[in-house]
Amino acid sequence: MMIRKCTASFGKLENESLSFRDGLNVIYAPNESGKSTWCAFIQAMLYGIDSSERVRAGYLPDKLRYAPWSGAPMEGSMDLVADRCDITISRRTKGKNGPMQEFSAVYTGTNIPVKGLTGQNAGEMLTGVSKDVFRRSAFIAQGGVGVTGSPELEKRISAIVTTGEEECSYSEADARLRAWQRRRRYNRKGLLPALEGKMDDTQRRLEEMSSSIQNVEELEDRLDQRQAECEKLELQVAEARKRQRREALDRLNQSRSSMEESSAAHDEAMESLSQIREELRHDRFGLQPPERLEADTAADLETLSNLRVESTKSASVLLTVLFVALAMAAAALYANYQNIAWIVAAGILCAAAIFFLFRFSRDHRQQEAARSQRQQLLEKYHAQSASEIREALEEHRALWQRMLQAEQTERACRRNFESARGELNEVEETALKELDFTDGSSEAARLTRQLAAGRAEIEALSRQLANANGRLAAMGDPLVLSSSLTYMKNEYEELSDEYDAIALALDTLQDADEEIQRRFSPELGRVASGYMSAVTGGRYSDVLINRDFSAMTRVSDDAVSHSAEYLSAGTLDIMYLAVRLAVCELALPEGEPCPLILDDALVNLDEERLEQAMKLLGEIARERQVILFSCRRQDNALPAHEETAAQAPAPAIAENADTEEQVKSEENGESGENGESGE
Repeated sequence: MMIRKCTASFGKLENESLSFRDGLNVIYAPNESGKSTWCAFIQAMLYGIDSSERVRAGYLPDKLRYAPWSGAPMEGSMDLVADRCDITISRRTKGKNGPMQEFSAVYTGTNIPVKGLTGQNAGEMLTGVSKDVFRRSAFIAQGGVGVTGSPELEKRISAIVTTGEEECSYSEADARLRAWQRRRRYNRKGLLPALEGKMDDTQRRLEEMSSSIQNVEELEDRLDQRQAECEKLELQVAEARKRQRREALDRLNQSRSSMEESSAAHDEAMESLSQIREELRHDRFGLQPPERLEADTAADLETLSNLRVESTKSASVLLTVLFVALAMAAAALYANYQNIAWIVAAGILCAAAIFFLFRFSRDHRQQEAARSQRQQLLEKYHAQSASEIREALEEHRALWQRMLQAEQTERACRRNFESARGELNEVEETALKELDFTDGSSEAARLTRQLAAGRAEIEALSRQLANANGRLAAMGDPLVLSSSLTYMKNEYEELSDEYDAIALALDTLQDADEEIQRRFSPELGRVASGYMSAVTGGRYSDVLINRDFSAMTRVSDDAVSHSAEYLSAGTLDIMYLAVRLAVCELALPEGEPCPLILDDALVNLDEERLEQAMKLLGEIARERQVILFSCRRQDNALPAHEETAAQAPAPAIAENADTEEQVKSEENGESGENGESGE
């Protein structure tokens, strides 16, 4: 198979085309110009786009990653040569959920479809291998030069080494056998542990069945015994309750009679006290204590005595006579004598007369005030004299003493009443306790508890008997259980034999896989060693390949091989490139070899090894088409006979060059007719 031309609306490619020739094709373009997109497009045209992939952390499926930037549908076509026929395949997008799912394959230049070539089998029919094998051999994505194992690649290798059939894989067969083995036993799960559990359960049920019959008989005997005991207890409980009710009722009646007598005495004392208090309220002194009244009344009586003396005093006659004489003398002097001296004398006499008149008026007012105050004090006590007040005070004192005696009597009666009531409460509480036939301490309560315990035991025994009978019935027929146990033992032996047979098959499969690896790995390592030596100028002579396609290499002068961790990035790329080329040579079909596609696989190589690698690719290009996408231009790295075979990209591929001068150089100075390069 050989690719002639690709036209793509894919990712950043907008209806762009790229042509190829037989042999070595080197497509130079700077970073971000679409080299990896062209590689992904070639793979998509051969094997289609997996529309079932979903977005996950760190991964974007191809249906989203390479959706056209312009928003146009994802589509493309590829002209190729297969079985000496020119074929054009195309893929178009009909719905959003199925990018590039509409497939067609026709003979180039015609509308005649290629029979048997579909979108599902196109890649495998054209390249001769499945997508999984293609990605691990002839298709080297950017940063993916390393090889990993897969069931598809194992099938291919097994077919080459053994019978030629590609229907079996060690990984798939091993996984299937181990699944069968886990189905029979995996830790505590599987058919065997489940069957063991069933067998143990059946054996246990048989053992329980023999003991259940004896247990039922024992429960029935105990139940009959407890029922007889409870019948006797019921009679004893009834008699004890009658006796306790009668005794409690007698004590209650006596206590209530005593309380009623105390209550009547207290009511009588309260009535007497109320009468005396009513008399005190109507007394002129009210409910005031005599001690405080004596202090207040003594002061008022003394005031009354003083006021009586004050009110009985009479105004001085001498003052009145002097007042009249002085007034007449002043009038005569003023009338007979008109000189200043007599006028002054007359004024003095008038002043003296006024003084004596004022004093007489003051004494008279004081007498009236004393009479008024004395009358007010007498009205305060509602009495006519001080002696009447003293008599009323003595009567109040005697009434107060009667009230105090009545209060003492009332308190004594109240204490007796409260004591009787307390006794009644105690008797009632005691009676309630005695009549409580469940939690009390009386004989009836004790017997009641015994009866309740006996009934509870009867109920428990009845439940146990019912459960035992139910379990016995659920266990079924002993003959059925015995036959079931025998059948399960036979099945267990068969499963155990199958488990042992699967274990033997796993060991045999592993031995066979090791034999295949012993037969294939040395040849694969020999071919890879030749490629490794050619690119490194003989420095690395051996490549050792493990079953999982991890590799080790050895310097010619060293006795010890080095794993990938000890190699530089360039040497590591060369080693795995050698492994890839060896897998292509040994695992891919002969006849029309499929193209070898490399995406910047040589980016980590120095100038010398890059030149050797390009020479090696030129040698390989004699047998199969080689398409190398690279961001490094190395004109002198191309073999002389391949200089005209390389194909340069259209200007759109180089449009992201570092400088405008480089783009112009690509378009004008280094591009041949129809976009051909001189690489």
